[in-house]
Amino acid sequence: MNRRHFLHLSTLSAAGLTACGKKSIDPKAPLRFGHFPNITHIQGLVAHQLSRQGKGWYEERLGVPVEWFVYNAGPSATEAIFARALDVTYIGPSPSLNAYGKSKGTELRILAGAVTGGNALVVRPGANITTPADFKGKRIATPQLGNTQDVQLRAWLSDNGIKVTQTGGDATVLPTQNPDQLALFIKGEIDAVWTVEPWVARLELEADGKIFVDDRDTPVTVLSSSAAFVTERPEVAKKLVAAHAELTTWIKEHPAEARELIKAELKELTTKAPGDPLLDRALPRVVLNTNITRSSLEEMVKSAQKAGFLGEFPSLDSLLPKL
Repeated sequence: MNRRHFLHLSTLSAAGLTACGKKSIDPKAPLRFGHFPNITHIQGLVAHQLSRQGKGWYEERLGVPVEWFVYNAGPSATEAIFARALDVTYIGPSPSLNAYGKSKGTELRILAGAVTGGNALVVRPGANITTPADFKGKRIATPQLGNTQDVQLRAWLSDNGIKVTQTGGDATVLPTQNPDQLALFIKGEIDAVWTVEPWVARLELEADGKIFVDDRDTPVTVLSSSAAFVTERPEVAKKLVAAHAELTTWIKEHPAEARELIKAELKELTTKAPGDPLLDRALPRVVLNTNITRSSLEEMVKSAQKAGFLGEFPSLDSLLPKL
C-alpha cells in the first residue's frame, strides 16, 4: 500500500534560513502523483505500470523519483492536495474547478488536458427508461458527490426539467463508488449510472445495461497540480507537461503496447485484468486530448453552478498557468 510522504526539504544553511526567509526546496524531492483506476486515466495507468517495471516514463524525463497514489474519484484527490500530501494528479475537471473555487483561486492549477469521452449514462433493463422524463422517481448512481460525472448528471437532469438536490428532488442521485455500482445495478437497487470506463462497458457486458447518453465531447480527465508545485518547482512542472504530451502521443502510436500496460496496471489495482471484450468496447470511446480551453472550463463552471456545487466563482486567470 502506498504511504503518503511529505515533501522533503533540503538541508538548511548553517544560519538555518535562506536570504529570503523561506525554506529551500530539494530539487530531487519525489513527485507525488495521483490517478484513478479508470481507463479514462490512461496516461496514469500506463505511467504507473512503467514505474512498477523499472522503466519510469516520468522519472526518466523529470529526473526525480515518482510516488504513485490511487484514488476512487476527484474529491478525494483534491483533499490530498489541500493537505499538501499530493503534488499532481490525473483528475476530472469538476473537482479541479471546485477546489479552485473553494480556495478562491489560490489552490489547484490545471496543467493540461488528458482525455475527453469515455463516460456515459447507462440505464438498467427493466427500469422502463426511454425518455429523459422517465428519470423522474428513479435512483441514479455517480462515482462520488461533486465529481465530474456527478456534476454532469445533475446538470443534465436539470436541463431536462428534472429537479434534484443533494438530498432528493424529482430523482435521487446516489454517490456510489464504481466497484459497488455493478452489484446494485444487477440487484435493481439503482436504475441508472453515470460513470466512466471501464465501468460503462462492465455495466453493458455483465448487466445488460444500455447507454442512454454517450458523452465523448466533455473533458473528463485533466492533469492538475497544487499551486505550490507550479510556484516552487516550475522547471519540474514544465518538464512534466512536456512528458505528459509525449506520453499521450506514444500511447496513440503504440496502442497494442499501451493496452497491455493498461491491463497489467488494472490487474495490480483491482486484482483482475480486464478482458479483451471489455477493452474492445471501452478504449474506442476514450479520446486522448492534451488540449484544455478556458471556454470549456467556463461551461463546466456553469454546469456546476446549475447543479448547486458552485456559487460565485473567481476569475480563471490563475487556473491555467503559463509554463
